[in-house]
Amino acid sequence: MNYRTLGKTGLQVSEIGYGAWGIGKSMWLGASDDESLKALNRSIELGLNFIDTAIGYGDGHSERLVGQVVREHSEPIYVATKIPPKNYQWPARAGVPANETFTSEHIIASTEQSLKNLGLDTIDVQQFHVWSDEWLHQGDWLEGVRKLKEQGKIRYFGVSINDHQPESAIQLVESGLVDTVQVIYNIFDQSPQDQLFPACEKHNVGVIVRVALDEGGLTGRITPESTFDEGDFRNNYFSGDRKQQVYDRVQQMAGELGVEADHFAETALRFVLSQSAVSSVIPGMRSVRNVERNMSVGDGKGLPADQLEKLAKHRWIRSFYGA
Repeated sequence: MNYRTLGKTGLQVSEIGYGAWGIGKSMWLGASDDESLKALNRSIELGLNFIDTAIGYGDGHSERLVGQVVREHSEPIYVATKIPPKNYQWPARAGVPANETFTSEHIIASTEQSLKNLGLDTIDVQQFHVWSDEWLHQGDWLEGVRKLKEQGKIRYFGVSINDHQPESAIQLVESGLVDTVQVIYNIFDQSPQDQLFPACEKHNVGVIVRVALDEGGLTGRITPESTFDEGDFRNNYFSGDRKQQVYDRVQQMAGELGVEADHFAETALRFVLSQSAVSSVIPGMRSVRNVERNMSVGDGKGLPADQLEKLAKHRWIRSFYGA
């Protein structure tokens, strides 16, 4: 496993981190706690030391599983979690003031709850689960963050940037107030390369990449016949003819690169890790099989230049979340 520096935090984190949304048993359905615990433990055995969760993943269920595993290991494992906005609006909406989303009181109360769920004394990276640059000079959120840092309850502060809106945190990055950002970045959505990544490198802000596999679309295993459990958000994400669209695009890319389409996840992860601004990528890994497959990609090699050049042409501007 190769390790990278998480921006100004100085933490050395594994290139492949663990995205723990899928083990929370809400929206992503089908996980079993027993398999989730095995997957978490196996990832750590293979060198993973960075886990991203949130209080909103199954109302603390994901945090409780993560904490259980972390407490069983003596080696350093860095935990990042997230505070939901007080108004529970995803994504952040224009014109909504900071005192309706992240107040100092709400930040502290949520962090205390996460510490209880995790069974830990300190959260390595505490993040806001949404962000708007409109809040930069509003409210008392920064006071809450600073108080938690002074008390040793959190080490570093980050934000999870709104889906497909990487430019919405540029001012925050430039302000020096944030240690990390988490952003959607994959072969289809390459927009963070335009402004966000250069700003993060300039200001030494760590970058955590989510949705690198497009909620499964870039694994090559989504076909027009794929089905999901009732209540699983992917029924909406891949509604209509979207499965066909994704399938056709992955088949085309795999053909151009000369790789197997049903093993395209490795190519998709290596694409993300080819960016020097990226500190860690956090695919969801709900099975030991997926852990072992994904962990092997964190070898520091990325993709060759000719493949990156071909994939650069496959930007696809769309939002499957909002419709």
